[in-house]
Amino acid sequence: MFDYKTLIYNSAKDVLEGLEISDVAASDEFCDYCIPCFKFAKILRKAPAMIAADAVSRIKIDGIKAEALNGYLNFTIERNAFVRRAFESGGEYKPLAGKTVCLDYSSVNIAKPFHIGHLMTTVIGGSLCKIFRELGARVVGINHLGDWGTQFGGLISAYRRWGDEGRLNARGLDELLELYVRYHSESEKDEAVAAEAREWSKKIESGDPYAVGLFERFKAITLEQAKKVYARLNIEFDSYLGESFYVDKVPAVEKKLEQKGLLKMSDGAEIVELTGDMPPALIRRSDGASLYIARDLAAAYYRHENYNFDKCLYVVASHQALHFKQLFKVLELLGEPWASDMIHVSFGMVSVEGMALSTRRGNVLYLSDVLDSAVEKAAAIIAERNPDLQDKTRVAESVGVGAVVFGALYDGRQKDKNFSLESALNFDGETGPYVQYTHARCRSVLAKANYGCSQNVDCNLLTDDEAYEVVKLLADFDENILAAAVKYEPSVVSRRLVKICQAFNRFYNADRIMCGGETEKARLELTLRVADALKRGLSLVLLDAPEKM
Repeated sequence: MFDYKTLIYNSAKDVLEGLEISDVAASDEFCDYCIPCFKFAKILRKAPAMIAADAVSRIKIDGIKAEALNGYLNFTIERNAFVRRAFESGGEYKPLAGKTVCLDYSSVNIAKPFHIGHLMTTVIGGSLCKIFRELGARVVGINHLGDWGTQFGGLISAYRRWGDEGRLNARGLDELLELYVRYHSESEKDEAVAAEAREWSKKIESGDPYAVGLFERFKAITLEQAKKVYARLNIEFDSYLGESFYVDKVPAVEKKLEQKGLLKMSDGAEIVELTGDMPPALIRRSDGASLYIARDLAAAYYRHENYNFDKCLYVVASHQALHFKQLFKVLELLGEPWASDMIHVSFGMVSVEGMALSTRRGNVLYLSDVLDSAVEKAAAIIAERNPDLQDKTRVAESVGVGAVVFGALYDGRQKDKNFSLESALNFDGETGPYVQYTHARCRSVLAKANYGCSQNVDCNLLTDDEAYEVVKLLADFDENILAAAVKYEPSVVSRRLVKICQAFNRFYNADRIMCGGETEKARLELTLRVADALKRGLSLVLLDAPEKM
C-alpha cells in the first residue's frame, strides 16, 4: 500500500490539534496532495489562510514540501522519491480481511424477463461483490428471488386457461411473459379470473403437488434465462434463496415482535407502529397473508444467524427507500445491535431514449437483446478498425457487453440513466471500450518489446510530467478501490480507470517508449504496471480485458 497520503494525514492531524481531517485530496494543478482548511475556521476561530500558514511552519516531512495557498495546505513530494516509493510498494492489500459482507442484489422475479430495468441492481451489486472480495472480505452474493405472491396463482390460472405445453417448451420465458401480461389485463375486467388466481395461490401455499410443480417449472425456466445473462456479465451468486424460503420463518419474527410489545392489531391486520413520519410497517394482512417486509425481516435474521455479517447491503432502486427505512427501524426497535449494519445501496432509474419500462404493461426491453445489439455493433466497429484480428467474435462479446456495463457504472449510482448504445461504444470517450483498447495498446507495446515480467528500473527516468502523472494515479489505486467499497460506489473505480487511460495515452504520445537503453526499460515497466492495473480494475467493474482489439 502506497502510504504518502497516510503520512501527510498523520503529520497534519498532529499539527492541527487532532482535528478530524476528512480527506487528503490528490491535486494536479498546484501540488500532489492538499488539505482544505476552511472547515477548521469556526473551530479554531482563525481565517483558513492563517490556519494553513501556521500549520506549514510546523509541518516537517522528509522529501515533502509543504506550502500554504489560499486556505489550502499543499504538499509536493520530491518526484524521484515518489516514483521510487510507488514502485517499491506492493504486496497484498486486504484491509477488510476477516469481515463478512452480504450483498442482496439483482433479485429477479419469477416468470418475468430479465429486462433493462434489472441492469443497475445487477451490475452495481456484482461489481461491489468483486470490490469487497478484492479487499479481503468474505462476500455472500444473494439473489433474493421474487417467488411469492398472488401473481403466481394468476400465472397458473393463465397457463391453464390460455397456455399450451408445446408453446411453453418452445418459447419458455417469452410464453410466460405473454401469459403474465394477459392475466393482469383479464383480471382487471373479470373478477372470476382474479378469484381463480387467489385459489391457485392458496394451493401453492398449502403445498398442492400440481400447483407447486407448475410453479417450480416456471421458476426453473426463469432462472435458466437469467443465468445465461449473469454468465455474460461475469456474475455468480452464492445463494438463490427467495421469498418463498422465508414464509415459514415469519411466525418466529412475529413472536419476537410480540415479546417486545411491538405487534399491534389494526382492522384485523398486524402492524408495527413507527416513530417520526414513517407509516406503520404492515406485517400481516387481515386475510392472513404475510407481507414483503415480514419476509425481509425473516431473511435478515436468517442471514445474521448463518453468515454473522458485518454489513448487509441491499442494492435496490431508490423508490424503495421507505421500505428499507421501515425494515431497519423495526430491527432497531427489536433491539438488534446489527440493525445499523443494514445498508440500502440505492440507485436511480434506467430508461432507453427516455422510455421508462414496465413489465405489467408488456413494454419490455430484454437485457439480453440490449447486450446482443451492443455486441453486434462492437463487431462492426472492430471489423473496421482491425479486420485481421483473430477471435473477433469473443472480443466483440467482451467489448459489447463491457460497453453496456461500464456505461451503467461510470456515473454515480444515484443518477438516472438514459441508455445510449452509440455513446457507450465510443472507443475515444470515457467508456468501457476506451479502457479496454488502452489495455490492449499496453499489451501490444509489451509484446513487441518482449517485456512481460516486472523489473527493477531507474526511477529517475520517470519524473517528466507525463510519466509522473501516470505514476501518481497508479500509486493510490488500492486506496481508490477501498473508497469505492466505503461509498458503495463502483464508479469510483471506473472513473479512475478512465483517468489512468487518459494519462497513459498522453504519456504514450509524448514519450517514445521504444527508445533503447535504461529509459526504454523504465517506460516499459510503467506500461506493464498500467496494463496490470487496467486489467485488475476492469475485472472489478465486471469487464474482460482483451489482449488484442
